[in-house]
Amino acid sequence: MRKTILLFAFILQAISLQAQEFDKFFEDNTLRIDYVLSGNNKSQAIYVKELCKKDLWAGRKARLTEEFLSGNGQLRVYDHESGKLIYVHAFSTLFQEWLLEEEATRVSRAFEVSYNVPFPKRPVDVKVTLTDNHRKVIAEMKHTVDPADILIRKTGDNGIPYKYIMKNGDISDCIDLAFVAEGYTADEMEKFYTDCNRAVEALFTHEPFTTLKSKFNVVAVAPVSKDSGPSVPHKGVWHATALNSHYDTFYSNRYLTTSSDHRLNDILSCVPFEHVIILVNTPIYGGGGIFNEWLTTSTDHPTFKQVLVHEFGHSYAGLADEYAYGEQVEPPYPADTEPWEPNITTKKDFDSKWKDMMGRDGVSLFEGAGYMKTGCYRPVENCRMRVNEVPNFCPVCTRAILRITDFYTAK
Repeated sequence: MRKTILLFAFILQAISLQAQEFDKFFEDNTLRIDYVLSGNNKSQAIYVKELCKKDLWAGRKARLTEEFLSGNGQLRVYDHESGKLIYVHAFSTLFQEWLLEEEATRVSRAFEVSYNVPFPKRPVDVKVTLTDNHRKVIAEMKHTVDPADILIRKTGDNGIPYKYIMKNGDISDCIDLAFVAEGYTADEMEKFYTDCNRAVEALFTHEPFTTLKSKFNVVAVAPVSKDSGPSVPHKGVWHATALNSHYDTFYSNRYLTTSSDHRLNDILSCVPFEHVIILVNTPIYGGGGIFNEWLTTSTDHPTFKQVLVHEFGHSYAGLADEYAYGEQVEPPYPADTEPWEPNITTKKDFDSKWKDMMGRDGVSLFEGAGYMKTGCYRPVENCRMRVNEVPNFCPVCTRAILRITDFYTAK
């Protein structure tokens, strides 16, 4: 009993110290930093575009300096005076995906990204790092943010309607999902809210999200598009929509994305959020998910619900695709590097993955994952991250989702 009491006291003390650490360095508000990533497969650069301040902070207030998953990039915040690391955010980007495309060998392009961090009480140094598929640094930049800077733009109520679809608690206690309307005209907004309810039903009827449902809030944000549906370049269709989304990303017909990240965050300036689901008003199959950035999905295709859950695995939990394509010019997961994603392995450092789960519930090593037929392995024969027909996530993906949810909701 005494040991239990001591352990409980230790946990309470740790929680108190974490809260004090947040309050020491940060306000309960949000600093949004807009960047532009540019370059080609030989040279990359990072630029600051704009700083914004938003009321309230929806993110975590504990485990602030922990890099739970490394992603393909990291943003680190340091106290300017002491040099102490005070916040870490990991992410992936569409830009880094594009760097593996053939086009990147002959063209330079620029991509938008936006990241939210707690608003600092005093000057901080922000360091942004991009890494390649060998997890080596390819671009890095550092800049100082003075919270008293008069050019930090204040954002807030933008007049865009929103309403909560599901509210299970305060933003400090729950993970806040924002559904954003894309390609919905003013006359189609009731359809958007119906699609939001369909999305909530899809997501929370899949384990482990069914069990985790009480940890989430869902808000629907409804910007009006001039035209109905996204652009479809391979059909010569170009529409004026809230987020300028389109198929044919990287010339792949079904890859439906947006490049308007700064606009997306302006649309979301009216609500607290942590993760973004863009519902695209179209019957054409397509979508995409980028870790800690956003996911897109087509609402009227018969596989809408399955695709939504799969893409959320990418954007929320950093899960990799477990299917394989043919041979590629450059393997996305080289043999000399262990992938950061929790559900695939090259066996370079298998001890860090699901070695402890081998032999349970069909968990083993199945070759063919991460778009590669050989050299990359998945944990089970079939999972939600491999085929749409599987109803739930495998044990390895389930554990990864549970762990990252604990990370996001840490007190």
